[in-house]
Amino acid sequence: MVIVNDTFRGVNNSDGAVLLRRSGAHPTARVMLTPAQLRAARALLGWSQDDLAEKCGGIRHLSTVKRFESGKSDPKQSTLLAWRKALSKAGVVFIDPDDTHGPGVMLRQAKSD
Repeated sequence: MVIVNDTFRGVNNSDGAVLLRRSGAHPTARVMLTPAQLRAARALLGWSQDDLAEKCGGIRHLSTVKRFESGKSDPKQSTLLAWRKALSKAGVVFIDPDDTHGPGVMLRQAKSD
């Protein structure tokens, strides 16, 4: 399992997944954000589509969240990064697929005192 950082550039859409290229990474090193990952990340936090849109700039994001999660849109890079930043800030870690596992999300482990 590969845990990715949150510095990305470039957008490409392939089979319903939006692929982001990590800054400074080799051109073939891409990070995937799927509609399922976005839905799962919201679910881990108990956020509705409205909650995510509000955290990322309001009503203009709501329709984009809905369309992306239903596989009907290819959002702008800035929108994808806003979603990812808000979810990461709230504790979500995005996981890249590898040879044995698909893409996923998990919550960051709480820091011990």
